[in-house]
Amino acid sequence: MKDNKTAMQVSALCNGTVIDHIPADKLFEVVNLLNIPEMESNVTIGNYLESKKLGKKGLIKIADKYFTDEEVNRISLVAPNVVLNIIQDYKVVDKREVHMPDELHNIVKCSNPNCITNNEPMATRFHLVNRSEGTLKCHYCEKEKNVKDIELL
Repeated sequence: MKDNKTAMQVSALCNGTVIDHIPADKLFEVVNLLNIPEMESNVTIGNYLESKKLGKKGLIKIADKYFTDEEVNRISLVAPNVVLNIIQDYKVVDKREVHMPDELHNIVKCSNPNCITNNEPMATRFHLVNRSEGTLKCHYCEKEKNVKDIELL
């Protein structure tokens, strides 16, 4: 076998999604968040791969899977700034960096026991107050929460 020092660390994907530049310490949170163990698609998970951007990174390749906006928003709460690559016929057809949206609907649970969302059957709604610090505010009770301390629905 020929020694190829520039070979890819993970094989190419025909069709599907690659979630790249996941901080290595957040990889398995993303895996669980997306319920990847229950998927029947071909899944490749790599961790502590070399990265110029992060030093070490995680990567998830999922065959024949394309994520909804809600799933992408969930990823952004756990691992902001990951890169989502949409692959078709072995080519990247769309590449985008994932950021927390300005508003989140029915993704985060409000920690205020008196909030109407915890006492009535209604969707939660949070606004991003400070992107760099990861601060969210409940639309209804105005309780602020850092994304590190949130509970996802």
